[in-house]
Amino acid sequence: MTAISVGIAAVFLLLFAVSRRRDARRFRNGVFLLMAGGFGVVAAANVLVAAFPPLVFVFLVAVALVPLLVLALAVFAIANGVTMLRSEGRSLGNLLSLLVGIALIGVPLLVVVIVEAGRRSDVAALQDAAVGLGIVVVFVTGYAALTFAAFTLWSLVYARPRVREQPDALIVLGSGLIRGEVPPLLRSRLDRALAIYRATPEGVRRPVLVPSGGQGTDEPRPEGEAMAEYLIAQGADPADVLPETASRSTRENLVLSGRVLADAGRTGPTLVVTNNYHVLRAALLARDAGSSADVVGAPTAAYYVPSAFLREWVAVMVEHKLLNVLLVAPFVVMLASLLVYARL
Repeated sequence: MTAISVGIAAVFLLLFAVSRRRDARRFRNGVFLLMAGGFGVVAAANVLVAAFPPLVFVFLVAVALVPLLVLALAVFAIANGVTMLRSEGRSLGNLLSLLVGIALIGVPLLVVVIVEAGRRSDVAALQDAAVGLGIVVVFVTGYAALTFAAFTLWSLVYARPRVREQPDALIVLGSGLIRGEVPPLLRSRLDRALAIYRATPEGVRRPVLVPSGGQGTDEPRPEGEAMAEYLIAQGADPADVLPETASRSTRENLVLSGRVLADAGRTGPTLVVTNNYHVLRAALLARDAGSSADVVGAPTAAYYVPSAFLREWVAVMVEHKLLNVLLVAPFVVMLASLLVYARL
């Protein structure tokens, strides 16, 4: 068992190393890293138990505590959801952590109800259907949990502060204004870009700053305009600030900012600046748009992070919904086939 776990962990670690070297802006990097770490932990646990048999009781206790851990996560998610609603207002995005907390408690209860209802039925087909539906719910929930864990893991790793090479341009992704002014969340992005801008070595051409964001329906002016004002007020040379004020989404931020840079003759390395929770999705969109830009993150208020990561994960899952359906569908088909075969 240990040798198998080590072998599988090594395969996933190799896949991670190759994939990351080819392009760090891939969601599958997180999947490979998570699987390598998971099987590595299993292998390490087997080695420790073989060397110190009494440790098996420690692991059994840890497994027994999993339901309590899930309950604790549910309580935390619900509390965070309430904080989000109070601090950020009512919206579907701000409800996500609350909904996840409810789901952590509700899904196990739902599975029990489904299976128990089938067990009480006198129709064999309904009994099988109930068991099958319960298994599907568990599988889909597990799939969602694993993809979220992989997304969060690689987001945190990828978002580590770094600048691999001197950028020729800095694109700062916009977010909502408050009464036409730059709020703290957006300010952290601009401050991160300014720090990189100011760190330009002596004798090296400074990067241009492209604050990117159009005007939302609830905003009195374009985000890029307010962001440009902030950058200049903080000491950026007005000649180095090239606002983009027409975009309505992250994808448009990247595409339209690229056009601004092309018009300005800035074709060197580009660095995109956003908040840490948004880094991986922005990198995925940059890659899909054919951009070679790398992405760095700025700090985010702690209470905002759980909902923000959930929102970004949901967005990535929706953007790749066909792939997710193709990954889940074979399991559902296989389960249905086994249930039918068992009744023949």
